[in-house]
Amino acid sequence: MNILWITWKDMGHPEAGGAEVVCSQLAQRLQRAGHSITLLTTDYPGANPKQTPEGISVIRVGSNRYTHPLQALIYFVRHLRGTYDVVLEEVQGGAPYFCLPFERRAKRFAFYHQLARINWLYEVPKPFSYVGYSLLVPAATRLLALCKLPVITVSESTKQELAKFGMTPERTHIISEGISVKPVADLAPLKKYVRPTVLSHGSMRAMKRTIDQIKAFEIAKKRMPDLQMKISGSSSGSYGAEVLAYIERSPCKQDIEYVGRTTDQQKIELMRRCHAILVTSIEEGWGLIVTEAASQGTPAVVYDVAGLRDSVRNRETGVITPQNPTALADGMVGLLQSGRAEYMRMREAAWQWSKQITFKQSYTDLMAILERNDA
Repeated sequence: MNILWITWKDMGHPEAGGAEVVCSQLAQRLQRAGHSITLLTTDYPGANPKQTPEGISVIRVGSNRYTHPLQALIYFVRHLRGTYDVVLEEVQGGAPYFCLPFERRAKRFAFYHQLARINWLYEVPKPFSYVGYSLLVPAATRLLALCKLPVITVSESTKQELAKFGMTPERTHIISEGISVKPVADLAPLKKYVRPTVLSHGSMRAMKRTIDQIKAFEIAKKRMPDLQMKISGSSSGSYGAEVLAYIERSPCKQDIEYVGRTTDQQKIELMRRCHAILVTSIEEGWGLIVTEAASQGTPAVVYDVAGLRDSVRNRETGVITPQNPTALADGMVGLLQSGRAEYMRMREAAWQWSKQITFKQSYTDLMAILERNDA
């Protein structure tokens, strides 16, 4: 098959995240299987004009996140429509490219990791945030739904969210997530920190609600005086500065270590040594960091939101709590003070489940959808 994948970022983009990992892994597998794949994506300083970092063919159009979708649409209509067997449009931020309605020859698919409607309220300045949340995302999703195209997503939560805006469940197909971190072979040799330790990992953005995690840590520490916290990830941007300032003012700052951005190996080491990872995003497609941590023998305590309620099985592979620091602290303490046998049971279950969340399965699921005769 000759496939065009339309997406905002590739793996080399400075803001690449979990969605780009999925795109990269699936694109590489498609290419190795003999399919021709091209990404229509954005440009950025230092980008290779013809290839992604993994060697996938690429067409780069525009560099500004706000104007790139329109530039990509114009380029597609003028130069690309009618030349591919499959066109897959990845929707990020809830705003489609709307290339699919202009394509008539190819099989067409919309790919949503998450609807990302509520993210507008956290990541975009007012009043534009309200415009995106109340008008742009609902209207754009309903408009694309009128095309009655097959939709690909990665979780039941996102499928349900899309259904609220016209994407019928019958045409929405779920593929497995995957992780690029290899699960440890055995939990027994892993050495945790002597003191109970929770991990916060990821770029500090308002939608990640990192400060909620620190507040929960402060509450939990009153009940677990020897508790400590490790925080890793980029602190660039205004929210990152706010997080660092909050840590500096915290009465528990001597037990909070900000380790900064980490390499993949440093991230893995932190996951192996910490006792739990905290994830408090306002919404996720799945929550790759949860499964990555599970693969290294560390269960998660997460907020009850789309995506995270899919990547954690409550009280089986981790703990799901209401969306407030007090509840998160309760979940944290409950997990860490549950007793060794209960903690080890949950840790084992999370680790075993992580072995099933593979890109091999994700690719198998994707190909079954792309090859459907009714697509």
